[in-house]
Amino acid sequence: MIDWHIVCDFDGTITRTDVIDSMLQRFADPSWEVIENEWLAGNIGSRECLSRQLSLVKATPSELLGFFDTIEIDPDFPDFVDHVIGLGASFEVVSDGIEQGIARILARNYVSLLPILANRLRQLDGDRWRIDFPHASDACRAASGNCKCKSTPDAKRVLVIGDGQSDMCVAATADFVFAKDRLAEHCELNGIAYARFDSFAELPTLLALLPSANATNAANATSFDTETQERFHHV
Repeated sequence: MIDWHIVCDFDGTITRTDVIDSMLQRFADPSWEVIENEWLAGNIGSRECLSRQLSLVKATPSELLGFFDTIEIDPDFPDFVDHVIGLGASFEVVSDGIEQGIARILARNYVSLLPILANRLRQLDGDRWRIDFPHASDACRAASGNCKCKSTPDAKRVLVIGDGQSDMCVAATADFVFAKDRLAEHCELNGIAYARFDSFAELPTLLALLPSANATNAANATSFDTETQERFHHV
């Protein structure tokens, strides 16, 4: 796996639920759902969506930290991280979620020192917040808060692991995708090389089917033939 770089989503992929949606349900004015529907319909990008939604949140720092401590992750994720790093792959958690929440949730589950690229909360007063986008790009076709395509190195093959809309753009340029839910449907409809999964416990077996490539040729080795693709769907 030394020739592979893994871009892994967080909300709904590593976690069981979407953390931001759960936070909005608990702490925000119900009008956040109207904004969500605008995003799902493609009328606004996630940057605008998140900015408007997070402005509706009313919670103290201790309330947010207590909320983050209730979030559960896939119990097989820590072992998966150890496995792929042991194989030599590079690994980043790349999310359109909240950096502080991701770091706290991972640390509580004994996953630390992973690079995290995500949006950041900024406190405005005692219980009001805004969200900043240090990894945004004006060139992002999806107008995302975090342009995940920026995190893909040219000298390695890229494996995307994700579940939803924020992963669709980077999945289109990846060498391979491990997908759940809406992302799996998107890959199927658009002819993107992928394998469906439900739990990180399944992924070591799927990883073993990925071909290796030296760094020199990785950038040009971006397609999987039909026979290779079919092997993933019969695991």
